[in-house]
Amino acid sequence: MVKHIVLWTLKETAGGRTARENALEIQARLEALNGHIPGLLTLEVGIDFGRTASSADVALYAEFADRRALDAYQAHPDHAAAAEFVGRVRERRVVVDYEA
Repeated sequence: MVKHIVLWTLKETAGGRTARENALEIQARLEALNGHIPGLLTLEVGIDFGRTASSADVALYAEFADRRALDAYQAHPDHAAAAEFVGRVRERRVVVDYEA
């Protein structure tokens, strides 16, 4: 099994929306991928409520059957569309992928 964790810090405003509004849009777009991509076992998106200086705004946690499933997810057109949106509204991205 592969675990995929991503943290994003969002721009204060982007695309005419606040960071909070964009966080909710990210959550909706990414969680909609559940059940639509082979090998994606689970995916959840959390929005930070702590708002500390060291906080990220949005976290993604996903589990995949194996590395090939993670690669297929990255290349899937539905994921690409969501990632394109995230790319427009984020300032920073940190990712960790590991086998468990």
